[in-house]
Amino acid sequence: MSTNKLERLLKLIAVLLDTSMPLTAEDLRGSVEGYPENDASFHRAFERDKDEIREMGIPLRVERVPATDPPLDGYRIPPEEYYLADPGLTPDELAALHLAAMAVRLDPGDGPQAAAADQEALWKLGGQDEIFADEIDQVASVPVDPRLSRIFSAITNGQPISFLYRDEEREIEPGRLDFQRGRWYLTGFDRGREGERNFRLDRIDGDVRLVGDPGTARRRTSAPGTRVESWEMGDEEPIEITVRIDAQRAAWARRRLTNVVVERELDDGAIDVTLAVRNEEAFRSFVLDFLEHAEVLGPPDVRDRTIAWLESVA
Repeated sequence: MSTNKLERLLKLIAVLLDTSMPLTAEDLRGSVEGYPENDASFHRAFERDKDEIREMGIPLRVERVPATDPPLDGYRIPPEEYYLADPGLTPDELAALHLAAMAVRLDPGDGPQAAAADQEALWKLGGQDEIFADEIDQVASVPVDPRLSRIFSAITNGQPISFLYRDEEREIEPGRLDFQRGRWYLTGFDRGREGERNFRLDRIDGDVRLVGDPGTARRRTSAPGTRVESWEMGDEEPIEITVRIDAQRAAWARRRLTNVVVERELDDGAIDVTLAVRNEEAFRSFVLDFLEHAEVLGPPDVRDRTIAWLESVA
């Protein structure tokens, strides 16, 4: 994006934020510098600017201008929808956020710029330099996908999104973002398949697009922070797989599988559990953790594939 265009966009956003009444395209043409003088060129540039503002996730509203005959459409950005509301954090909560920002870095490849962005965000929340970076050991780094901000905005605003996934266009009502084993996952309601699905962000081809209006996506998934197992993170149709875990590991399995119902308890202390698996590769890795203490009982084709995989590994 050229410097002139960026300046024009920033001025346009500022004007749209500062008005209490919707402004027509001609009003904005006279208030924002940088638009072409030719009428056709102006309208093309203005349409592109509107698209870019919406692509940023900024709530650009189209409303009828009062007392106009014939009726005219105008534009504005409601400040209450644009600015972050004060979350009312206590000093202790701000300190905890500061500590987390120091210990866990987003996108460490950005170096000082990422650190500066973390600190700027804390300053906006009211944080202070009470904790110093050289006193904190970094314990983790989380990669940043460029599509995260748009997906997060869509979840917050209840707005459907669409994207290309495995060479197929998908329209999703987004519900939750998770970070598991070094990857970001999106969970949402797939309108085409009429059911909940999981998507790895690094497998999304191209951009994520906002579709429909805010508030039209219903939350049909559990909230962020709910434990999601690795075998549940996939776009495959769920397969009900039954696993028998012997008495030596049964107690540990009960603690580990807090969201799984034990289907059967055997006299020798072994248990049978049934897992809804969307990612068979991750499921095999889970079973391997038990070594000889777990056995895949069925379905038969899954059992055969698991045996073949173990033989190939051996």
